[in-house]
Amino acid sequence: MTDTADRTSASEAYLDELQAFLDAEWNPDLTVAEWWEKLGTEGWSAPAWPEANYGRGLSPSDAGRVARAIADHGALGAPGGLGLLLAGPTIVTHGSDEQKKVWLRDIVTGQKGWCQLFSEPGAGSDLAGLNSKAVRDGEEWVVNGQKVWTSAGHVADMGMLIARTDPDAPKHRGITYFGIDMHQPGMEVVPLKEMTGRALFNEVFLTDARVPADNVIGDYGQGWAVANTTLAFERAGLGAGSGHAAASLATPGTVSGDLDRRAGDFVSGTRRRGGGGGPGALAGAYGLILETARTTGQLDDPLVRQDLMRLHTLNEIARVGGQRLKAEKAAGRDIPGYGNMAKLSMSEILRLARDLGLRVLGPAGTIHTYDGEGRDAMKAAELPAATPMITEMALFAQGPPIYGGTDQIQRNIIGERVLGLPKEPGPAKDTPYSELPKNG
Repeated sequence: MTDTADRTSASEAYLDELQAFLDAEWNPDLTVAEWWEKLGTEGWSAPAWPEANYGRGLSPSDAGRVARAIADHGALGAPGGLGLLLAGPTIVTHGSDEQKKVWLRDIVTGQKGWCQLFSEPGAGSDLAGLNSKAVRDGEEWVVNGQKVWTSAGHVADMGMLIARTDPDAPKHRGITYFGIDMHQPGMEVVPLKEMTGRALFNEVFLTDARVPADNVIGDYGQGWAVANTTLAFERAGLGAGSGHAAASLATPGTVSGDLDRRAGDFVSGTRRRGGGGGPGALAGAYGLILETARTTGQLDDPLVRQDLMRLHTLNEIARVGGQRLKAEKAAGRDIPGYGNMAKLSMSEILRLARDLGLRVLGPAGTIHTYDGEGRDAMKAAELPAATPMITEMALFAQGPPIYGGTDQIQRNIIGERVLGLPKEPGPAKDTPYSELPKNG
């Protein structure tokens, strides 16, 4: 018993160290940049990364506890976005020592924001069929092409770019992965407005954009393997039960202007609210729907109660699944396809939350607003308080089953790579890309 207690105490010592750091260093009057500098260089922005790479070598679960402890203290959390979620872990895995030294510091301190230049109009589900090309010109590569569904491209300083560098190689082997400067001539970012009223995604047009040869991440022509690392982190991060989020109260990078603002302005006066919905639910969907059902007198409806329990159960399964994965990792094992299954679970949770939320709202679910004036009008109409949040969730719920790899792609991966089912028929793997029929 004593041994167990000693091990538990030792394993959680990082929380005491974190608390001491927060007590000594957190000051709401610091700028966002000043605070993130402290948080990142001390290893608290990305605590699951190796100690040599601005991390603390903690497990993903313990990293989640760090994030919660920072929020509970009332301090601004780590810089979010795709730098911390995708670019950083990919660079840790495949980057050169120099890339790690330069890029990782800028990510954990929020100095640079990143976006993901993967999907194209003719290469979404078949990502390896991309047409954007990069041609070597001395010590640089010249890139031409078009990308689409680029999250946060409008506020990014750097981009994770995959482009075709050898059209005569098979399509999966003629791709190279780059870190590209978004602030150069030849980079045009066009926002795509969604039905939520927001514009989180963008098209990006690359015209003779240049990338230094030193910005190749991984080996030349091996970009597909590097991209799969990024996709694995994406699916794990987006999946139910992951505890990850790409969102941040302040936006990292030089574009948004948040770095020079007061850090305390991004922190609520109240402590972190407990989540009723569990991981994977969008913006605490379970709690919002439960409270709305209670205030509208629908908790006695057996169908509403049944679906509330379904939603709660799915979230609990996701949470326990995350704990199981932690235990397997600690024992040196893995759960094959877990990231894909977690993403499928997230899609199911969002669909159920959408349908149940709109059912609980009733006719009010047909009303949505895109601005402050509309929200004031909805408040005056005495609609349920959570109406704007539930309707926005319902509109947004169509996106996650598509981005990060569609639900169909996740099932294909599970079937082929985990269950060993035959691959879908298609051209031989060694067919040169230049000889393949093109998607567009």
